[in-house]
Amino acid sequence: MEKQEVPKEEKEILIFADNREFRSNVVKEMARKDCIVKPRQLEVGDYILSDRVGVERKTCNDFLSSVFNNNIFKQLQDLKRNFKKPLLIIEGQDLYSQRDVHPNSVRGAVASIGIDLSIPIIWTNSENDTASFLYWIAKREQLEERRTVSIRGKKKPSTLRERQLFLIAGLPDVDKKMSERLLREFGTPEAVFNAKEEELKKVRGIGDKTASKLRKILTERAND
Repeated sequence: MEKQEVPKEEKEILIFADNREFRSNVVKEMARKDCIVKPRQLEVGDYILSDRVGVERKTCNDFLSSVFNNNIFKQLQDLKRNFKKPLLIIEGQDLYSQRDVHPNSVRGAVASIGIDLSIPIIWTNSENDTASFLYWIAKREQLEERRTVSIRGKKKPSTLRERQLFLIAGLPDVDKKMSERLLREFGTPEAVFNAKEEELKKVRGIGDKTASKLRKILTERAND
């Protein structure tokens, strides 16, 4: 049974934050506002703003790390399973300059999150900006929508194969079935990303146009 808490006073806003977030300035900034921030060891997400809104927060560097070790997709799948309104916050202005990463790889991951998982992404400039977003969303949920705050969230084990399929499905024109064919043909996501056009065309459903598009997005450096 979910543990629910409601603010003691009419205008009191309550936010649960994962213990690790108390090392950031986000919590300190929220504490200066008209709200109470309580530390909890959250299994899913970094912040709980209401019974239906759970938030995963990533700095640009954290986001890139979690994309390439595949953790972000597992984390967001857990968030989506546990909250009706999951949100991802990406914090910072240097997403494309943090590492020597092809911008199209990042765009593919962002597209997968928005389209395949249907999870909204909020972009913030700083920890202070993040704190303001969290506060106003919690205020809207609790005071305007009259929603309670629930401690909830269970992680669901996911296999390495599931995470690999999700990563491949982030490529353009590649759906779940196609990602399964690609993984079956090449064995690993790395082999898929390194495959030549002629090799890609051996997979059922991939023609000249799709193979060319895949190679282009994986190899060409964008100017912007």
